[in-house]
Amino acid sequence: MDDNLPVQREKSFEELKKINQFGAEYWSARDLQPLLGYTKWQKFENAIKKAIISCRQSGNEPDYHFTGAGKMITLGKGSEREVIDYHLSRFACYLIAQNGDPRKPQIANAQKYFAIQTRRQEVSDILAADMERLELRKQATEEFRALSGAARNAGVQNKMFGVFHDAGYKGLYDGKGVEDIKKIKGVDKKENLMDRMNTTELAANQFRMTQTREKLQKERINGQEKAILTHKNVGKEVRDAIKRIGGTMPEDIPPAEHIKQVKKRIKNVKPKLQLDDQTAKGLIAEQNGKN
Repeated sequence: MDDNLPVQREKSFEELKKINQFGAEYWSARDLQPLLGYTKWQKFENAIKKAIISCRQSGNEPDYHFTGAGKMITLGKGSEREVIDYHLSRFACYLIAQNGDPRKPQIANAQKYFAIQTRRQEVSDILAADMERLELRKQATEEFRALSGAARNAGVQNKMFGVFHDAGYKGLYDGKGVEDIKKIKGVDKKENLMDRMNTTELAANQFRMTQTREKLQKERINGQEKAILTHKNVGKEVRDAIKRIGGTMPEDIPPAEHIKQVKKRIKNVKPKLQLDDQTAKGLIAEQNGKN
């Protein structure tokens, strides 16, 4: 049976950190659940179980990072009940995020956060910006696919998908479609436009796609023309928001280095395949140090 959590103020990942009796940091899975966008414990526990498998496959001991525990929750009339919980190391939280659904905004943000934090420890801060851009590019690809599915459900035919996606660009780029944007930026016709977007431009386009997908689904928009107009209007709204806060208009952002070069640069830096001693011991790091 799924256990519903009581509504509470959402804290940041670092605010949820706790320290156990051995001085090791840990996170409660129950506290982490809403932060990662899961409303049902059963689904979140499935992600935890996948993460445990990933932990073992990475050559690390799951018992050092995932500890079973109980947690008291307050029910509707003030009574309490103990439910299953896990104490998680930072590495465990990272693995859970990696095994989550990237279409969830919370999971996408967590994956980006951990990718950057983890990679900073493995290489250098110089590549942190590369990692952020690469993660955003991956997420933009996932969101493009999800938006295409929502458009299909709204009645957009396959032959009109190009028009549908171009409408979003036209709304965000002041009436300019993909080909016009490429000309302005000097991007080759054969290149994927998003491969030449920097972090700021990718984030704006990802937001455009996310909001369009949610609007199509929540408002149950039906009809090809309505779906296309919706995408264009959402693009305009995002553009207006950028203008209000004084941001750079997306068409004025210079083209970035091709994402393939970013991937190549990151790939050429050999990451650590094993955790350092303290991190590898996870929840019992300090305990083992005292024995």
